[in-house]
Amino acid sequence: MVHQYKLNGYNIVLDTCSGAVHVVDEVVYDMIALYESASGEEIIKSMLEKYSHREDVTEEELELCLKDIEELKNQGKLFTEDTFGELAGTFKERAKNVVKALCLHVAHTCNLNCSYCFASQGKYQGERALMSLEVGKKAIDFLIENSGTRRNLEVDFFGGEPLMNWQVVKDIVLYARSVEKEKNKNFRFTLTTNGVLIDDEVIELANKEMSNVVLSLDGRKEIHDLTRVDYAGKGSYDDIVPKFKKLVEARGDKNYYMRGTFTHANPDFTKDVFHIADLGFTQLSMEPVVCDPQDPMALTKEDLEVVKEHYEILAKEMLKRKKEGREFTFYHYMIDLTEGPCIYKRISGCGSGTEYMAVTPWGDLYPCHQFVGEEEYKLGDLWNGVTAEEKREEFKSCNAYARKDCENCWAKLYCSGGCAANAYHASGNIRGIYEDGCELFRKRIECAIMMKAAQEV
Repeated sequence: MVHQYKLNGYNIVLDTCSGAVHVVDEVVYDMIALYESASGEEIIKSMLEKYSHREDVTEEELELCLKDIEELKNQGKLFTEDTFGELAGTFKERAKNVVKALCLHVAHTCNLNCSYCFASQGKYQGERALMSLEVGKKAIDFLIENSGTRRNLEVDFFGGEPLMNWQVVKDIVLYARSVEKEKNKNFRFTLTTNGVLIDDEVIELANKEMSNVVLSLDGRKEIHDLTRVDYAGKGSYDDIVPKFKKLVEARGDKNYYMRGTFTHANPDFTKDVFHIADLGFTQLSMEPVVCDPQDPMALTKEDLEVVKEHYEILAKEMLKRKKEGREFTFYHYMIDLTEGPCIYKRISGCGSGTEYMAVTPWGDLYPCHQFVGEEEYKLGDLWNGVTAEEKREEFKSCNAYARKDCENCWAKLYCSGGCAANAYHASGNIRGIYEDGCELFRKRIECAIMMKAAQEV
């Protein structure tokens, strides 16, 4: 499968199954488009007619181009056959139920009242709750016992707002550190916070123990304070930005993400990305809101067109700033075309429900944080392990080749079939798709590949 597109003055040809990317002139671009549906003679005739105004487009040159295209095909860099379908169902079987990461919901409560929150202000359609240290320790034990020979393990502190249960976070980290050497494990911790409760103690421990911190900021003050408010309706921008700056500076400006959400209020989200970058933050992520289509904050079809335009604006501005020495990274544009994810990850995806699980404050297990509260997808608990084996098997078989809608999609080996939770909430089936999310993902990949091309050409 070949995907062709033009962006920022580049003619880009992507060979889906080999991952090869070719930046070509317009004549070769058009020849590749015709290659599988027309004979060599027909292609040459078509090009001579289309480019009759160009003296350099001759029959001899076109014949050489055809030979180059044929050579690329013979080398497996163009029109590569898709041979991964038969392998797709086998990869997760090889893992033999090894768990490598847990998302600990240490707080099903929050000190903000964000209008678009998928977690119902941290309650996840349930009651407010805080995880006890007993449950936290059991989660660490569960991860160790179910990780097989895997040494590097990951634990995310999540909510709601995890800093509302800060003492338990500290004690869980202390417990994990106390047993990891004996168990031959190495824990990597991540903290996701809205920033309201950040103080010097949080900064010190986060920068000592957290391999990554995710800091929630939606951009410009007027945009951030529109939705990210406390229960009195007061915006949080002025309170959290100085704290984020202090934490990131103490962290050496590394291993963090400023993570925002854009909504119907700001489909021109680049203004918010650039605002955050201009504040001095260099590691950024901005996600499209996922909510009920009837929600006032939901992106409309008209918004999607604006968003796609702004993905292009973002890519071009990032290239410009890089040349000016003002570089910043954008999570969705971080793509490695030479040593990226292996075919295992490209096909099987994030590992939710198999390698990765979420733990509620009382110890129930779910496939990931976005399934918490969906009783249909409760997998079990920390004390009895995974008891809903049929659900784990369902997630094992959920991959880029298990979704009929992905069959002819050129981006399937970049998204691995997409997010199971988004698919479930959009279609009622984890093997469905979230169509709007797919549309935006494809545009992001096009932009990311163009940026790589611009840096190489």
